[in-house]
Amino acid sequence: MESLNLDRHSVVPLYFQIQQHLLQDIRSGRLKAGKPLPSEEVISKRLRVSRMTARQALKSLCSLGVAYSQRGKGTFVSEIKLEKNFRQVQSFTEEMEARGSRPHSKLISSEVVPVGEEAALALRLPPEEKVIRIRRVRVADALPMGVETTCLPQPLCPDLLDKFDPRTSLYRTLSQGYGIHIVQADEVVEAGLANSEEARLLGISKGSPVFLFTRTSYVQGGQAVEYVKSTFRGDRYKITNRLGQSGNDNSSGGGM
Repeated sequence: MESLNLDRHSVVPLYFQIQQHLLQDIRSGRLKAGKPLPSEEVISKRLRVSRMTARQALKSLCSLGVAYSQRGKGTFVSEIKLEKNFRQVQSFTEEMEARGSRPHSKLISSEVVPVGEEAALALRLPPEEKVIRIRRVRVADALPMGVETTCLPQPLCPDLLDKFDPRTSLYRTLSQGYGIHIVQADEVVEAGLANSEEARLLGISKGSPVFLFTRTSYVQGGQAVEYVKSTFRGDRYKITNRLGQSGNDNSSGGGM
């Protein structure tokens, strides 16, 4: 920060000058992934700017996805974003282990509840049916990544809540304990903003960009066995897919 000379007469806002300086340090590797950025107080004192200006500079870096904040701890340089690959059916645990991360889950709640309209439609269940609902915060390398709510038809695994350790992989428990092997899933992703509860659980600011996932999973015979709604941090995830032309028709008049 000592090398930064702010131009206080420029039309470029001070917060943006600070943001660009820190961004250059991040991209050059001088500020490495996982390391803390200077705090609001440090920036304010060293550069003789208001705390609000310092806060705006740090917040704008979080909006770009190159930094993330943890309540009560500070702002840190982001790791490379984790890719969500739609071509594979994987649990969160499997995804994180495949990338060399240490997955973990924190249980919010686990209970048997009425199925509800959305889950009943996805799981093709009558309205009087009960489901097992498990809500967890999914964690990778001690960093909260997402909030996940899973619904499973109770008759498929009636004693699941007694047998399942919510810190571990649900898919492995279903496979090993009940012979339920998920082989296919329909998944929809939308962009959204974190609400108050999600922000608190994920350690981010309310209104931060998030991905909203809705997934229905199936076994080999086509039976729907899992309905999941989850919210994942936009600063820690990116979506990838492989696209290709269908057929050999090159007569399209448009381009990308």
